[in-house]
Amino acid sequence: MGIIYLEKNVHDAFMERMDMIFEKFDHLLIAFSGGKDSGVLLELVHQYYQLQRPSAQISVYHIDYEGNYQQTIDYVSRCMGKYSEFDYYHLCMPISASCGVSMYQSTWMPWNPDEKNIWFRELPKNSINLENHSFDFFKVGMSDYIFQEKFSKWLHKKKKAKRMAVLIGIRAQESLHRYHAVTRNDSFYMFGNIHYSRRITSNVFNFYPIYDWSVEDVWTANAKFGLDYNRLYDLYYKSGVAVSNMRVANPFHECGIHSLKLYRSIEPNTWNRLIGRVNGANFAAMYGGTKAFGYREISLPEGHTWKTYTNFLLKSLPKSVREIYLRKFISSKKYWLDKGGTLPISVIKELKEKGIIFENLGKPTRNRKYKREYEVVRFKDYPDEVDVKDFRLVPSYKRMCITIFKNDTSCRYMGFGQTKDELIKQKEAMEAWENLL
Repeated sequence: MGIIYLEKNVHDAFMERMDMIFEKFDHLLIAFSGGKDSGVLLELVHQYYQLQRPSAQISVYHIDYEGNYQQTIDYVSRCMGKYSEFDYYHLCMPISASCGVSMYQSTWMPWNPDEKNIWFRELPKNSINLENHSFDFFKVGMSDYIFQEKFSKWLHKKKKAKRMAVLIGIRAQESLHRYHAVTRNDSFYMFGNIHYSRRITSNVFNFYPIYDWSVEDVWTANAKFGLDYNRLYDLYYKSGVAVSNMRVANPFHECGIHSLKLYRSIEPNTWNRLIGRVNGANFAAMYGGTKAFGYREISLPEGHTWKTYTNFLLKSLPKSVREIYLRKFISSKKYWLDKGGTLPISVIKELKEKGIIFENLGKPTRNRKYKREYEVVRFKDYPDEVDVKDFRLVPSYKRMCITIFKNDTSCRYMGFGQTKDELIKQKEAMEAWENLL
């Protein structure tokens, strides 16, 4: 089915989505990060509430990653408790968060009880933290993704709601991962036929009601309705950051490496605390986005193949981090050499032209709907390097090297999902191979 263009603006479409959600759900939970998308979502839900006065309960939660710009901290403080009709949960828990700045830490732990002396700041007033929480599911060091999912289930039970909708400010324009999250057409994971939804449990669903908004739409809504927003974006603008690159997130997340260096000029005092918090923060600020950090084309050292170079890099890593990569890399090899993976026909044609040996297993048998025509291929040998246009889609040892250089322990560059729990909780003993791959 082709794209259907609706004769309405994105604000009207959002309001119609709220009509449906408030009709079907008796509790709404807004995920508020302090960024522009979750901020406009919070304001628009309140706007809808003022107009329609629905009977459903509305809650807001914010996961505080301890370190952030003062402007973000101030904005979160303004928003948490802003509307008396809503319930608020300011969560300052010692959970494991993604760390893309260090080869020695795949994750870091905000509010780590063993590191109080180097916390960025004191616990905010009225926060839910390790000392006062009542979460029966919580374990120190659990991943932030798992925590969010379990928190949703816990709150659903606490509120005794029949059905809960978790509203998340994800826009498909932001990245391919987000585009995939809101465009897949899998009835098992959706609420009815709503493709911008995702099932968490039988009665808890995520919804992405501004998924089709552009960044321009967000700023237009802020201006047109006079909405409050994180003033950090004003400082980003004055610093010359492109609108599409302005992000508010966990300061050490791999997606924020490009902007990490801005702490030095925008908030030098915060920067001084950052470099003492996580190993590699200063290096990432200096070289993030350069060849040294794996973001540009890397060259093969003399005397190496990409396979031997991958093994060399793995051996140079700490054991705990090496095991994370090994688990993913071995899984990739088994997948492409035993089961086979799907590739676009255009890529398969390129592989044939390059003389790569593989077996074509025909069209995919699963019911997933692809936007391009795909076929399943199984490689005879794991490729060392493949010079094709869509390089990231095809397995190779060079792709593994780039993944290591990017400190991408989740291996998203190789197409793996964000299974954060694996990165911090499952450090299984692996047989020591003389040749690691």
